[in-house]
Amino acid sequence: MQFSEHWLRQYVNPALDSQGLSHALTMAGLEVEELEPVAPEFTKVVVAEIISAEKHPDADRLQVCKVNVGSGEPLQIVCGAPNARAGLKAPCALVGAELPGFKIKQAKVRGVESFGMMCSAKELGLAEESDGILELAADAQVGQDIRALFDLDDKLFTLKLTPNRADCLSIAGIARDVTALTGAPLALPEITPVPVAHAQQLAVSVAEPEACPRYAGRLIQGVDATAATPDWMVRKLERSGIRSISAIVDITNYVLLEQGQPLHAFDADKLQGGIQVRYAHNGEELLLLNGQQVALGDDMLVIADDKAPLALAGIMGGEASAVGDATRDIFLESAFFAPAVIVGKARRLNFSTDSSYRFERGVDFGNTLQALERASQLVLEICGGQAGPITEALHQLPERKPVRLRLARLNSVLGIVLDAAAVGTLLERLSFKFAAVEGGFEVTPPSYRFDIEIEEDLVEEVARLHGYDNIPALAPHDEQRMLPSPEARLNRNRLRDTLAASGYQEIVSYSFVDESWERDFLGNASPIALKNPIASNLSVMRTGLWAGLMETLIYNLNRKQERVRLFEIGSAYFAEEAAYREVGRISGLAYGSAEPEQWAAAAREVDFFDVKAEVDRLTGGRVQYVAAQHPALHPGQTAQILLDGLPIGWIGKLHPKWQQHYQLPRSAILFELDVEPLLQSSVASYVQVGKFPPVRRDIAVVVDEAVPIQSLLDTMRSSKNALISDIALFDVYQGKGIAEGKKSLAFLVLMQDTQKTLTDAEADAVIAGLLDLLAQRHGAALRN
Repeated sequence: MQFSEHWLRQYVNPALDSQGLSHALTMAGLEVEELEPVAPEFTKVVVAEIISAEKHPDADRLQVCKVNVGSGEPLQIVCGAPNARAGLKAPCALVGAELPGFKIKQAKVRGVESFGMMCSAKELGLAEESDGILELAADAQVGQDIRALFDLDDKLFTLKLTPNRADCLSIAGIARDVTALTGAPLALPEITPVPVAHAQQLAVSVAEPEACPRYAGRLIQGVDATAATPDWMVRKLERSGIRSISAIVDITNYVLLEQGQPLHAFDADKLQGGIQVRYAHNGEELLLLNGQQVALGDDMLVIADDKAPLALAGIMGGEASAVGDATRDIFLESAFFAPAVIVGKARRLNFSTDSSYRFERGVDFGNTLQALERASQLVLEICGGQAGPITEALHQLPERKPVRLRLARLNSVLGIVLDAAAVGTLLERLSFKFAAVEGGFEVTPPSYRFDIEIEEDLVEEVARLHGYDNIPALAPHDEQRMLPSPEARLNRNRLRDTLAASGYQEIVSYSFVDESWERDFLGNASPIALKNPIASNLSVMRTGLWAGLMETLIYNLNRKQERVRLFEIGSAYFAEEAAYREVGRISGLAYGSAEPEQWAAAAREVDFFDVKAEVDRLTGGRVQYVAAQHPALHPGQTAQILLDGLPIGWIGKLHPKWQQHYQLPRSAILFELDVEPLLQSSVASYVQVGKFPPVRRDIAVVVDEAVPIQSLLDTMRSSKNALISDIALFDVYQGKGIAEGKKSLAFLVLMQDTQKTLTDAEADAVIAGLLDLLAQRHGAALRN
């Protein structure tokens, strides 16, 4: 929001200089992003009138001018501007004047004395380029300082407003806030109803009252659309970043800036019947004022007549009903459109307007008629004409519900003590209606403050008016003590450290993924859809973390990284019957060679068992691996990971179809685990160190090829024999001497008694018990 400081000071003039006012606004939450003068500094430049202009005796392109500067005798000035002529009024820099970049001195130009310089807009720093000297109005007072004539001591404020402060998208709104901040009196323009000179009206019907709760308009007949916009209005518009177009359009823009209410003027003679506020019909099109032909969707609110749409409601008018030089009768519109109906529509059409920017954030529905009367005043003053009565369609306006403000809560949040009288004074300065209730206030926000909805909003208002500088910044005081750290629960950083120590690098990716990824890669047909995704390819919540790992892998491969190890700790999201569930996951990916390139080991590609070893490190070897199928993983190299019989994750090689889809030269190995089970750990307990030597026995058994090795290990460990300290597989053999469809498995069994040395008979009894268990449960036979 850019505006002229002098315009603001017409309505409220606090005892603060420009810098002080800028600081006050910024500290009140209306950040002043930029403060700059409207023109560079220069001195001794006055309005002058050229009395005569004669050709220079020694130069074809120069003229010798006699110039009246309003004091003493006319000055002789040599001028090279092509538009210099007798009777013209233009700026004249006197001898001693300091212009941007140079100083004016008495000089001789081709032998002729020159006592000053006639100035162009460029030489005064008012324009980038100029074709000649700056021509002034015929009624400009000779001798008047140019800075005073153009109000060049003004400054431009640019506010960086937060979306909730739509009330400050107008000079009147900013003035209200400055009054509340400084206590300076507020003097907004007096708006009185214009006299009604005829009874002509246009019928107005609102088909969508929820989208347009208030619509008002009036016919003004006999206007002069070619009337010149007053200089004061042009100046204010330009200093707010809006160029002057025509008097009627300029008036609607001026009221938008002054009152914050967007308006639109239709050429009444171009309308076919009455005004309708409705949603567009499929197939309707509209040529906008910016020359863009748009196809209207059925969710776009339009202003239409009996024949076709005339304007996009709250966004932009149409070319067919636009006001032009031939316009004699206008229909002036002022309305309140629900923000939800306007939001996003202009962006969908790849442009933005001042009107849509305001309607999206909320316009004061209590000021609709006042703004219409203000615009009517200006039209009659500048363009003439006769105003008709206002036609209004009024429906249910937004309810301004009272908000409870508790003094105890206020003081607790701010960390200071404000009594009821002080808070009441601040609320009065904001022009909020309120009533004292037990323990605080019940505050009803005005129609222009859409942002006041909850107690915290009122706390913020009190804080900024009291002054953030007046709230002491106290360091918190608290007892320093160690927090308990249960031994039975690990920290997530332990998981990070484990993978980082193995050369994995952590990534952080979006929790949003493409719907096709969830459906095809993870087999999730009903992902959680986002109502307002930040991008079309980030439209659903993820149920797994592999998407981010795969994207990062591809990114690295495209940058010539041939060996990649990645992991991520994040959340996966699931929809349940009445709620949503968030699950912490740790996921990893390995790609490329098993070891960094080196001389000590032969190069080989990372495989399933390399990554399985990493998973065992993460889980402490407490998990089991069961062959299973997953849509993202290779059918023959995939396992579901179980902990205490419950599934907690997956491990496997990337499915060949996905390797081909992503055009990967090699396949990747992926794993994913629920985090919470990994954080549960058993508390360390004392075990007596054995003083007697352990006994090792090796057994080799033959089983069916389909029998999982893990099941045999689980069976032997389930015996829970106190003498067994460890059981491990050390060989798998298939071939000569082993029947087809069978395999030979060799296990070591380590036994130890802490009280005595084991005898051969005791060790043999343990081994015999294990062989019986394997034979009963798995049909295992001792290999000869």
